[in-house]
Amino acid sequence: MKLSTRGRYGIHAMYDLAVNANGGPQPIKAIAEREGIPEAYLEQLIAVLKREKLVTSTRGAQGGYMLARKPEEITVGDVLRALEGGLNLVDCLEEDDACGKSCDCPTRIVWIKVRDGLNRIVDGITLRDMIEDYRCQQAQEDKTT
Repeated sequence: MKLSTRGRYGIHAMYDLAVNANGGPQPIKAIAEREGIPEAYLEQLIAVLKREKLVTSTRGAQGGYMLARKPEEITVGDVLRALEGGLNLVDCLEEDDACGKSCDCPTRIVWIKVRDGLNRIVDGITLRDMIEDYRCQQAQEDKTT
């Protein structure tokens, strides 16, 4: 499985909003600059994240985007599913007749286990976890330099 730019950029944008959660609404332009995401593309992603109720917006001169919930309440899985759809590696997990032998396929069991394991992992990582893990990594790197 290869994650698309939608998923990767979406995770970056949500991480940025989590890091800046106490700074009030964040303008698209500021998020795009900090995260190296094309502004027009970020606008498309934010629209999806807003529709999925992961972010909220505020209009006006001091407006922008914020997380709809606390960083510890939003998982990487929430973001990926909003932007990528299901996390299935093969079509037969979504469509029973995708290959004509889905119900009688020994490898389908493997793909189900992989999908379920992946979902458990991404649903077990919150935006708060990402912040804390990154800070720990930075602290470790600072100690070695």
